[in-house]
Amino acid sequence: MATKIAQSKDDATTRFNRHAEKLSLLPRHEESKRVSATSAVRARFVTPQDPVIETANGDRLPAVPLVEAQILNNLKSEAEGRPFDVGPAAMGDAEREQLEDAGVGQVPQNDMLEGTTLKHESSSQSSEPGAPLGNAIPPSRTNPLFPPLPLYGPSTFMRNVHCNLFRFSSFFLSLGFLAVIVLGSAFTSIPLMFRHITLRLTGKDPDARRPFHEEEKRRKRARREAARAWKQRCRRRNSMEKAGNDTEDGRASQGNDYIPTEGGDDPLKCDVGYYARRVGLDTEEFRVQTEDGFIIQLWHVFNPREYSPVSDETRSHHEPVVFPEKQTENGRIHGASGAQYRNGNRRYPVLLVHGLLQSSGAYCTNDEDSLAFFLCKSGYDVWLGNNRCGFDPQHQMLAYSDPRMWAWNIRQMGVIDLPALISRVLSETGFPKLGLVCHSQGTTETFVALAKEQRPDLGTKISVFCALAPAAYAGPLIGKMYFKFMRIISPGMFRVFFGIHAFIPFMMTMHSLLPGKLYGALGYRVFSFLFNWTDDRWEQDLRDRMFQFAPVYVSAESMRWWLGRECFAKQRCILATREEGQLEDEEDEDDLLFAGKSSPHTSSGDLSGEATESRGRTAWYDEQVPPMAFWIAGSDDLVDGRRLLRRFERGREPHVRLVHAKIIEEYEHLDVIWAMDAIEKVGKEVRKVIWRTASKDSRDLCRVPVGCEDVEMDCV
Repeated sequence: MATKIAQSKDDATTRFNRHAEKLSLLPRHEESKRVSATSAVRARFVTPQDPVIETANGDRLPAVPLVEAQILNNLKSEAEGRPFDVGPAAMGDAEREQLEDAGVGQVPQNDMLEGTTLKHESSSQSSEPGAPLGNAIPPSRTNPLFPPLPLYGPSTFMRNVHCNLFRFSSFFLSLGFLAVIVLGSAFTSIPLMFRHITLRLTGKDPDARRPFHEEEKRRKRARREAARAWKQRCRRRNSMEKAGNDTEDGRASQGNDYIPTEGGDDPLKCDVGYYARRVGLDTEEFRVQTEDGFIIQLWHVFNPREYSPVSDETRSHHEPVVFPEKQTENGRIHGASGAQYRNGNRRYPVLLVHGLLQSSGAYCTNDEDSLAFFLCKSGYDVWLGNNRCGFDPQHQMLAYSDPRMWAWNIRQMGVIDLPALISRVLSETGFPKLGLVCHSQGTTETFVALAKEQRPDLGTKISVFCALAPAAYAGPLIGKMYFKFMRIISPGMFRVFFGIHAFIPFMMTMHSLLPGKLYGALGYRVFSFLFNWTDDRWEQDLRDRMFQFAPVYVSAESMRWWLGRECFAKQRCILATREEGQLEDEEDEDDLLFAGKSSPHTSSGDLSGEATESRGRTAWYDEQVPPMAFWIAGSDDLVDGRRLLRRFERGREPHVRLVHAKIIEEYEHLDVIWAMDAIEKVGKEVRKVIWRTASKDSRDLCRVPVGCEDVEMDCV
């Protein structure tokens, strides 16, 4: 009997080693003494649907399918002779059949879900709404909007051949696709060009039709005068330094809280810090490690007259742990901001997250009217979060050429990147919650992360979620010809066209090679053609600067989620199928007919209690969801913000407290952050909403933001 047990364990160990090799960084025969142990030893679950591989050296590998993770853990337990229990709720019948076909038992309870913090191995798991964040497990089911990601094993000869074939085909085919887009944007610009020429020849100003034309001219003159004054100041400072007199800066700083340390003509840099220094602020870059090993960028905006940048070691990435124990207490003592501000004069933390193909530099392009700089000067502690890869793709273990580096989509941005960013901000500021401001895709990843079947416990760390141009439902633009092409091709053909690595990386190559002015002009024309927006409400003199922070590296899998035949483009929603959306439309039409109303917006108070309760059964969110505020662009063809607002107004989200909702009829998708009047119509309201929803304890610790002196705290 003992012999049979030993043979069974040996067999399980052999099968475990074979399966672990498939999920490791390198094949076993390629590991050497110069390389730390990179073999897979177990799978850990960030959420019930998001396993990551832990290697022998303690690092993380991403992009492992749920079934493969379960098989690894089951074989490990079988080899160690540990008892078995049921698998996670995230597994469906088909996945359980795959486990049986693999010849392994069920997963042991201790290895099933090792907590969202990846730190407390003995923490007990719970799906109760009141469970601690580190132990909470959201209820799960397989969502057709989030199909499994492809599995790429360690580097082998055949895998390298396979990857190189995809890279070869996608280089030429995606370049051809990009060329068609560029030519299309050029051809559609021809009528506009002739119209401008005609107006010039007739003595008219083609820009006179712009809604802020006079203000644009005034700002342009002011910018030129400021550039001349800066040059004169630099000349005076140089001459005074030669003469041994350095009192110039001291006189200039008297009575001014924000002294610019950069100026002159704008060289169009892709540098957030440079534009911060032009308005008397500065930035520092933190590195954040996600729970699946990616290293992402987090920029901190600060006033250099009251905050000193911290050391490189402090700003480097930490262990892949989110929301550790005693985070608030430790943050107030050791955090970058927490240690420098005193109680009663602290700044309430605000995290800003960017949209698709952008970086958070998009919040820093409008000088004083940049949302990030406006909130900082109002008295908030402003942090700018960037998703994985961005301008500088980095992973703790994976190289740029490894396809596992690019096997991610919107779910990973939401359930892994966003918690890592929020956790790091809270650790550096010493607050239990923060205000979250997102634009476009940033709102999508937040909507996904907060869903009750994803990572709803994240909501307990957010005091308010401010969504600018919220992207939950598709607008009419999704039906354009070039988007249809990406939707009709199969997933396999999509990978042939666009590869299994970065999406059209040639765009980033051009970004590094082209002069800033040419790149900005070309970027505007291409994106305007693709997304059907105009620069009518932007300051035209700053337009080229706006496109220095886009595009960034994104995965082809991410773009396939947005535009491929399986997910958003097909379902036209981020968290509901097309059939569910049609059912909602039918319910709304029936209600309007029954009530005899013609308005498309009916509040939940106008519905019967039975109707409201029925709609609540299809809610995306549970009791842990934070308050939300929406600023919707009324002329946005890319996403349908009105439909999202209707969902909340008509009682389909009974747990969501909508503290602010505004439709700005004349605004297009990017106007909410780039319009010349965006601070008046969006920024000042965001400033008040964040302060209004902050807790009393946090308000007592903080200075009152400028313009919020009369803002009362929300009473729930």
